[in-house]
Amino acid sequence: MKIVVQRVTSASVEVHNQVVGQIKRGYVLLVGICLSDTLKEVEYLAKKVASLRIFEDEQGKLNHSIHHVNGQILSISQFTLYGDASEGNRPSFTQAAKGEVALPLFQYFNQVLRLEYGIDVQEGVFGEHMMVHLVNDGPVTILLQRP
Repeated sequence: MKIVVQRVTSASVEVHNQVVGQIKRGYVLLVGICLSDTLKEVEYLAKKVASLRIFEDEQGKLNHSIHHVNGQILSISQFTLYGDASEGNRPSFTQAAKGEVALPLFQYFNQVLRLEYGIDVQEGVFGEHMMVHLVNDGPVTILLQRP
C-alpha cells in the first residue's frame, strides 16, 4: 500500500462535472492498493495518517496532527501509484490490486479513519475518471508505504 499525503488548505474532486467530495484544511490522500495488501497494512497506514504531524506549531515546526487543526481528508483511490515504467515508456500496473480486491480495502481504510480516529473523510468515486482540485499548503507532500 502506498499513500501520497498532501497537506492542503482546500480540495475538491469532481466526477462528470459534479463535485462528489470537498474539504477545507487537511489532507488529500492518493491511495494505492497492491496485490499483497491486507487489513494489517490498511490499519497500519490509517494509524500513520491519523498520527502524522505535518501541520506547523506556533514556532513554525511540523508538530501538529490533523486532529490538532480539526482537519479533514479527501481520499482518492489511485492505482497508478503502482505503475512501473522501469522497462520501456508505458507503465505496467501488474502490482496494483484489481478493483474487486482494492475497493473493499480502500473503503475499509476510509472507515478506519472515520470510526477509529474520528476524522471527517470525503472520497472520490472508485474507478471513475476524476478531476482533483487542491491547494497544496507549503507545499508539504509525504509518501507513506506499507511496512
